[in-house]
This record gives sequence, C-alpha cells and structure tokens, in this order.
Amino acid sequence: QVQLVESGGGLVQPGGSLRLSCAASGISFSFYNMGWYRQAPGKQRELVARFISGADTNYADSVKGRFTISRDNAKSTAYLQMNSLRPEDTAVYSCNAVHRTLLGVKYWGQGTQVTVSS
Repeated sequence: QVQLVESGGGLVQPGGSLRLSCAASGISFSFYNMGWYRQAPGKQRELVARFISGADTNYADSVKGRFTISRDNAKSTAYLQMNSLRPEDTAVYSCNAVHRTLLGVKYWGQGTQVTVSS
C-alpha cells in the first residue's frame, strides 16, 4: 500500500527551527512531485511549499525565505526545513505526492503537529 509518513514535528520557541521529513513507500518516488501543506484549527488547508513541473519550487508568501523544501530520491523522502518559526506557523503539516503525468493521482500523509510557542 501507499504510505506517506511525516515526522519531525514538535514544540519549538519562536525563532527556532524544525526539519520535517516525509517518508514515502509503495510508490515510484521519482515519478511524483512532493509538497507540504498545513492546516490550523478552523482554517483551510494551505500550500506551504511544493515541487512543480520542471523541478521548480513554489512557496507560500508567508514562508518564503524561511522554509526550504527538498527531496532525497535515494531515500524516497521529502523534507521541509523551517527556520525563523513564528506562532502563526502552528499547524498540522502534511506532505503529499502528486504524480508528474497522471492527472488526479495524489496521496496524502497523516500529518505531524508543529507548535510554535514560548
């Protein structure tokens, strides 16, 4: 079965850093564009960062310059490096995998909690 498992979340003080990981299994990892989304209570899920066609990346304006998405195809793992964290970054962060060519083929992980608080 297909699984995306996030890890690395936790409690961090404002200004701190976290590195999230998304380990994928059951898919041919290199055929998928990976992305990170987040959802806070009472809010819609929003894009944080993603790989798009041509290996370009796209970031939400609110995280640009602070967060970096990366991937290691040999490990079938995507990462989200989060620096200069703010309380408004508090959310459940989920990774997704979108097939590069087959429209509508998409998978989601369960998410990992990130809490930014002093």
